[in-house]
Amino acid sequence: MRLVADLEVPVSAVAVWPHVDSLDRYPAWMRLVHRVEPVESVPHTWDVELRARVGPFTRSKRLRMERTEYVPHERVRFERVGVDARDHAEWTLTTTLAGVEDGTRVQAELFYGGELWAGDGILRRVLDDEIRRAKTALVSVLDERSPTP
Repeated sequence: MRLVADLEVPVSAVAVWPHVDSLDRYPAWMRLVHRVEPVESVPHTWDVELRARVGPFTRSKRLRMERTEYVPHERVRFERVGVDARDHAEWTLTTTLAGVEDGTRVQAELFYGGELWAGDGILRRVLDDEIRRAKTALVSVLDERSPTP
């Protein structure tokens, strides 16, 4: 499953970048990323707990994510890395920033290569809802903390 979300914000890429370049900044604006702890022994790696509500239930998933691509103020990519010998579903999150006339276009691409809930559309609906909330929250964070271009 691949989801792509675009958002234009009225600030520069330099102002957006600190909110997307490191996973430990995501919980402030993306509710899906519930908890993030850096892995001290491995640079640019985090233990992440994803959490989402499905009706009256809460589902969570723990992943180890590593930053695998980093182009300052332009693009960052995080990928799931295994910490054991089991075969795990692929998770990637890629965020790309591009200048537009009145600010910056933020594009986030989330890829999940597993099968859990993917076949019946529940996961897609949950992720779509979380992405909508994250867009609003990111704009609020940027309004509070970032200067205009």
